[in-house]
Amino acid sequence: MTRPREIMPQDVADALQREGLRAAYDARPPYQRNDWLIWIKGAKRPETREKRLNAMLAELRAGHGYMGMAWQPRREGKSD
Repeated sequence: MTRPREIMPQDVADALQREGLRAAYDARPPYQRNDWLIWIKGAKRPETREKRLNAMLAELRAGHGYMGMAWQPRREGKSD
């Protein structure tokens, strides 16, 4: 079963732009982008939303990690 694609909220788009991380976000697999948006949008309190947004930004800044889990981008030319 495929989950519907989430629409990026304006505050998330603004944060990615402000931090210069939009390209890093766009380079991630679609499932990661969608999961992050579901996770951020699902926060009940503004403080939780901000904490989740900052966690996503930190993982993008580091270039690895995905929602607190280990993740590394595929290296160019590497096949499975």
